[in-house]
Amino acid sequence: MSVAAPTSVSGKLNTRNIKRLAQLARTSTVGPTATYYAGVTAPVISAGVAIFTKNALTLARFDPFWAWYASAFLAAFTGIVWYLVFMRWSYRSTYGRGGELSERSDVILRQDGLTLVRGPILMQAQWSAVKAVRLVGKDLAIFIDGADPVMVPAGWFETQAHRDAFVAAVRAKIA
Repeated sequence: MSVAAPTSVSGKLNTRNIKRLAQLARTSTVGPTATYYAGVTAPVISAGVAIFTKNALTLARFDPFWAWYASAFLAAFTGIVWYLVFMRWSYRSTYGRGGELSERSDVILRQDGLTLVRGPILMQAQWSAVKAVRLVGKDLAIFIDGADPVMVPAGWFETQAHRDAFVAAVRAKIA
């Protein structure tokens, strides 16, 4: 006996779902802001510290060798510290934006495409924009061109047969 595919599923995402969704959506663990601060501003900050230290020690009548040496030493460590601080901060961001963890999500299969409703958010994608559907563990990930993937946890389905029918229905639309 075949099971009819549900045309919609609903539920709330939990932290584990959001982490998995973030891993699917991100192509790198380091974002552009961390790269900018760690890779672009660190040399500038280091150069500024080198110039400031050299000038301060020169004005304090340190031997020129030790003024250059101390400024290079401080500049190197300033750059390293700056880099490490921003790289560390890039990993400290929490998962979940807006109502991702608090709002109920509805994933609806329509004739013309897929609709996601989460609280006040409505996202619609035509079937031509849906690029792939993949099982990630027992959960379902629907990849949409130009948007974050849609995560449908296994717990949102009544049975595994309903999940399998839902996956088959999506795959039939994008084939």
